[in-house]
Amino acid sequence: MPALVAWLNTGLYIMNNLMTSELQEHIEQLESQLTFQEDTIAQLNDAITNQQWQIDKLTRQLKLLSNKIQQIQPSQIASQSEETPPPHY
Repeated sequence: MPALVAWLNTGLYIMNNLMTSELQEHIEQLESQLTFQEDTIAQLNDAITNQQWQIDKLTRQLKLLSNKIQQIQPSQIASQSEETPPPHY
């Protein structure tokens, strides 16, 4: 009987070590995935920040161009004082 108990204890010890090893391996894989995901999130954040900066810059440039075009081209609509009265007056 003591040999059986010793054998079972040895088996449990080996299984426990294997499970601990497997858990450690699994934890390391999860940590690796987390590190990769954090790096990916940082890269995406940088890309979004850069794109927003470019959008803001292009928006400002578009407003400037629009203002310049309006200054260059006179309005096709005459002001009220420039309009001739309709013929029925």
